[in-house]
Amino acid sequence: MAAGRRGRAAAALLLLSVAVTGCGGATSTGTDGPGAGPAAAASAGTAATATVLPAARRPPAPDTAGRDLAGRDLALRSYRGKVVVLNVWGSWCAPCRAEAPELEALRGALEPRGVRLVGVNVRDRSTGPAVGFEKTYGLHYPSIHDPDGKLLLAYPPALLNPQAIPSTLVVDRQGRIAAAVSGPVTRARLEPLVTRVAEEES
Repeated sequence: MAAGRRGRAAAALLLLSVAVTGCGGATSTGTDGPGAGPAAAASAGTAATATVLPAARRPPAPDTAGRDLAGRDLALRSYRGKVVVLNVWGSWCAPCRAEAPELEALRGALEPRGVRLVGVNVRDRSTGPAVGFEKTYGLHYPSIHDPDGKLLLAYPPALLNPQAIPSTLVVDRQGRIAAAVSGPVTRARLEPLVTRVAEEES
């Protein structure tokens, strides 16, 4: 009997702890005061709801670097001074196949204005399927090969969820995350976001 009472008491304490933690978490994430960090109120939207973050709310993009699908070194920092559309994709991903022509069309339209597209290819154990994907969809922008998705772990989870493939970020000329989209994009939805960031003064 005593053991049963102790077990019930421990369970009640656990439930109370969870309730208190949950309330505290909800309060802290909803805070938008002076103490909130740049990413505190920032989160990824869908292609239809994503917005450009105010400059003061933009967290720095991690120094994403690795080998591209041809085995050459590729680093996000080498694009500083340009607006970068960073797209996370996999050859196995049906929504990625749907958005690939849209991204290539965006690249062709905005590259003359200093915008660059860079991919991060995830969960393709070898580069073969990813290279085949690029050829099939006529992609002319490089992608870092990140088979384990380790590079994604450095990003704020609210802006780039490693489980949400595809995902797209817009990185401004100062190397800060200016917009985040979870899920597939279209050129029509993404281009206004990128254009707005590209039109900002350096």
